[in-house]
Amino acid sequence: MVTKLPFNLSQDAASGVVLVGAALLAMLFANTPLSVLYTDFLEIPVVIKFGGFEIAKPLLLWINDGLMAVFFFMIGLEIKRELMEGHLSSPSQVILPGIAAVAGIVFPALVYAYFNQHDPIAIKGWAIPSATDIAFALGVFALFGKSLPTTLKLFLLSVAIFDDIGAIIIIAIFYSQDLSTLSLTIALCGLVILFILNQMNMRRQAMYILVGVVVWAAVLKSGVHATLAGFALAWFIPLKLQNEDGHAMLPHLEHKLHPWVAFFILPIFAFANAGVSLAGAELDLLFNSVTLGIALGLFLGKQVGIFSACWLAVKMRIAPLPKGTNFTQLYGVTLLCGIGFTMSLFIGTLAFANQDLAYQLNVKVGVLAGSIMSAILGAAVLYFSSRQSATNQHLSRNA
Repeated sequence: MVTKLPFNLSQDAASGVVLVGAALLAMLFANTPLSVLYTDFLEIPVVIKFGGFEIAKPLLLWINDGLMAVFFFMIGLEIKRELMEGHLSSPSQVILPGIAAVAGIVFPALVYAYFNQHDPIAIKGWAIPSATDIAFALGVFALFGKSLPTTLKLFLLSVAIFDDIGAIIIIAIFYSQDLSTLSLTIALCGLVILFILNQMNMRRQAMYILVGVVVWAAVLKSGVHATLAGFALAWFIPLKLQNEDGHAMLPHLEHKLHPWVAFFILPIFAFANAGVSLAGAELDLLFNSVTLGIALGLFLGKQVGIFSACWLAVKMRIAPLPKGTNFTQLYGVTLLCGIGFTMSLFIGTLAFANQDLAYQLNVKVGVLAGSIMSAILGAAVLYFSSRQSATNQHLSRNA
């Protein structure tokens, strides 16, 4: 049984447009005299101090470590709901998107590694083109795939969910450093408290959030990336237990958070991280190994990996195509999976956090180039597939 998706076409399209607008605004600020204001805004110092405990970071890192933790919290809520009672609770619905997601992580990483295998610093960015921006991808689908079967959108959402799980595992294993035993112990104690609250059927959402903030602060200080605290917290939110207002807690939180994430958190992140100053940039920037590895990893690695893996799985009868779809429509969706954007930019900030700013410039250009190419070609394939689907439906009704 397929549950109702927490997304709708109009909201997906609108959030995609806002996300693109935020990125374009960042580019405008970064390449005009407003660049000074842009840089100063991102470097505003923000300090929170409680006794001997202090968190002092520029605004950019509060966005990347704080607001993105809320994004990962919502992703965790979505994954938990889909796995426990949604369309991913059925094994038959899991096989094809699971295969696609694995191929969509491995192939782009191999493409990136091909260009950067001899550079010990650059190779750290191997995971950057493996990510998919679900908000952007669903937005393009909503705009250009209106007449396509809902099962195709479910497939895209499922691949993105598994992709998010892969990204979280990658961040936890490969982009955590200088671990603090004390901070990790505090975070673990917080998770134990959350487990106890869950077992006690605690109905007050504020209790979970309060403990979750403590866990986030401890993880932030631990050396493990703070966004993982948001994901971990989500798994301790009861699925069906009603909160103090009589709403099922997890779906209620997910429903309330989705507009904030789609229309505020992700656009703010895009604005803060997509500003690429092209002043003095040369053509060599486009042919840098990091830039090429990311751009081609997203554009070629994603589509080749996902489509070939799905084609083989269907032909070998391991899994069927999504109901009512064909390979052309599936190809359009595999192209959308090459839209890395916010997630790829996020992983890029982690991969080269301690390196020269030139690496971040290469990351931004590569992500934008690969994502734009994937979005344009994906939109074109879906648009013509959608028109063909609409024509076929019209002919069948008049037959």
